[in-house]
Amino acid sequence: MTSNVGLTTPRGSGTSGYVQRNLSNLRPRDNAQPYPRDFDSMKHRQRQPDQEILEHDRKREIELKVFELRDRLEDEGVDEDETDDQCNALRKKLEAEQARTNGGGPNARNLKSHQVHELARAKIEESEKLRKALGISKDYEEGSHWKKQEERKLDREREHGRGDDREKD
Repeated sequence: MTSNVGLTTPRGSGTSGYVQRNLSNLRPRDNAQPYPRDFDSMKHRQRQPDQEILEHDRKREIELKVFELRDRLEDEGVDEDETDDQCNALRKKLEAEQARTNGGGPNARNLKSHQVHELARAKIEESEKLRKALGISKDYEEGSHWKKQEERKLDREREHGRGDDREKD
């Protein structure tokens, strides 16, 4: 027996004397607040895509197409210098094409769930379109109308408080 837990002796109890802890016992949680007091931390923040990762994926896509061309030309037995020239021409063409489309990338519907940065960029573009369509200013802060209402209420209370002071004098 250890720590005064369990039977003093297992003799005659029909058990081995092994003591298990009660797994159904719920331990009290620490007295943490259910919600943070800092409301700024609760505010929605849009995830910003990492531009380096987006640039890397864009370059990787170009190099994949160049490698496929190089592989096909080598299978056909084209001269090494001619292969390099064609690959460089394709690379420049693809870079110019992506620069012209401004890196728009694929449609958000065609993105996979592991393409987090592309999805974040697409979501930002979607939010920007919606903001423009609804005529919401860029510096709009979520919940700011509640603050304005609270300020008006406080102003009214101050005015009523001053008016009462004047009547007493």
